[in-house]
Amino acid sequence: MFSFFKKLISPASAKAEPPAPIEPQQAAPRETPPDLHTPAAKDLGASAPPPQRQGWLARLRSGLRKTGSSIASVFVGSRIDDELYEELETALLMADTGVAATEHLLGDLKRRVREQAVSDPAAMKALLVEALTQLLEPLECGLVIGQQQPTVIMVAGVNGAGKTTSIGKLTHHLADEGASVLLAAADTFRAAAREQLMVWAERSAVDIVSQEDGDPAAVSFDAVSAGKARGKDVVLVDTAGRLPTQLHLMEELKKIKRVIAKADAQAPHEVLLVIDGNTGQNALAQVKAFDEALGLTGLIVTKLDGTAKGGVLAAIALWARERSQNTQDKRPLAVYFVGVGEKLEDLETFKAREFAQALLG
Repeated sequence: MFSFFKKLISPASAKAEPPAPIEPQQAAPRETPPDLHTPAAKDLGASAPPPQRQGWLARLRSGLRKTGSSIASVFVGSRIDDELYEELETALLMADTGVAATEHLLGDLKRRVREQAVSDPAAMKALLVEALTQLLEPLECGLVIGQQQPTVIMVAGVNGAGKTTSIGKLTHHLADEGASVLLAAADTFRAAAREQLMVWAERSAVDIVSQEDGDPAAVSFDAVSAGKARGKDVVLVDTAGRLPTQLHLMEELKKIKRVIAKADAQAPHEVLLVIDGNTGQNALAQVKAFDEALGLTGLIVTKLDGTAKGGVLAAIALWARERSQNTQDKRPLAVYFVGVGEKLEDLETFKAREFAQALLG
């Protein structure tokens, strides 16, 4: 069950009183871990993951097995020594955790080992799970739908990352949860992108705004305007996939964002980047480049099945923490969803502890 919001907020109730939380926490402060599967939601009967979530966890563990097995193999020895730490450092670097995040995790791990007087490598592995979970937790934040009508979500990403497919999956799940969705086929750069999105719109029985050979910014403007006029809950804007080195195309993305704001002064409310988990440190480079151009609010990480580079999320988490400390508005970066395959059920909400446990085997 794709469960990332509890209910939608009607415009009338939003005016009458402060917005109700979509997750079981106040919607405004994004630092709080989000949704119905967190410990804070135990009073809602969510003390254990439902069977559907357990199935997802099995797929996540299977997808990250290649990364996790290389790291888990370090902890088979009988004692904790410098050699073990060196092997762990190598394993983390090979998993594309990156130098800075690897140093951070090793430093945190050594502190925990020392403070808890741990001598068993198996127990040390559990401490690494805790260290990684703590590093990833700021990325765990539920996507809030319903505070604005419509909630305008702009989605970017390079070709091949799974951007349009992720939009299609998200559309399907939103529609299943009762949200009215309108799609904007603003990816006029890639052949068949419009047709691909139209298939998803038909499959999910949602509206779509598209123009053959139309200007991407104009399509986006029309879609947001139509979403407001039709009282839609969500407008999802699919933009053309491009590399951050293609400066003229990145300028087009900036233009789309500016034009969306002309249709709705507060929009886009979310700017998401879809990244391929198999690209490792290149994914981090993409996050930095797109954030500089657009000011990202969240990520969708795809294709984690079979990757040996799942550690890149640790590198992204460390960079995002530094970013939130350095930006004036202290805005965090969220990983809203992770994907491990092509099926609808293979896209799910990101949970720091689940990911850490799956990654480390």
